[in-house]
Amino acid sequence: MKKKIVLIAALAGFCLLAADKVQPIRAKLGLWAITSTQQMQGMPPIPPEALAKMTPEQRERMEAMFKQRSGQPTVRTNATCVTQDKLDKAPFTEEMEACKRTIISSTSKELEMQQVCTDKSGLQSTADVRYEVIGDTAMKGTMKVKTERDGRTMNVNIDLAGKWISSDCGTVK
Repeated sequence: MKKKIVLIAALAGFCLLAADKVQPIRAKLGLWAITSTQQMQGMPPIPPEALAKMTPEQRERMEAMFKQRSGQPTVRTNATCVTQDKLDKAPFTEEMEACKRTIISSTSKELEMQQVCTDKSGLQSTADVRYEVIGDTAMKGTMKVKTERDGRTMNVNIDLAGKWISSDCGTVK
C-alpha cells in the first residue's frame, strides 16, 4: 500500500511536463539533489477494484494507518540530472504522460504553473506548482496537489529544496 501512495504522489506531483515551452529557468546543468518534504491530508483515492479485493479488516487497518499518518511530514531526497532540454520544458521534474500543463508565469528565475493529470482509471490530480532558482546552484519550490476519485480526496503539500551537486550526472538520468 505504501508503494501505491508513493505512486499516487509521484503521478500527481511529478507529472509536470507537456509539449509547450516555457521561458527557461537559468540554472547550472548537471546533477542536482532535490529534497521534498510532503504532508498528506485525507484518504488516497484507491481504485474501487482494489478496495473490492480487501477484507473489511484490511480496509479498516488501511484507513487507520492513513489517519495516523495524516499531517505527518515525509522527507525524501532524490538525485536528478538537469539538462538543457529539461530547463527548456519544466525544470526539476520527470516527463509523464496523461498530464496537461498551464503556465501561469515563467521567468529566468521563477516558474508557476498548474498541472492536471488523469490516469486511465479516472484518477485525477491537480497540482499548483511554484519553483524559484536562487543564484544558479539552488532552488526552492512548493507543490499543492489535490487527488480525487469516487468522492475521496487526498491533499499533499510538498516543499522542495534543491542544490546543484556536479556538472557530471554519472548514471543518474
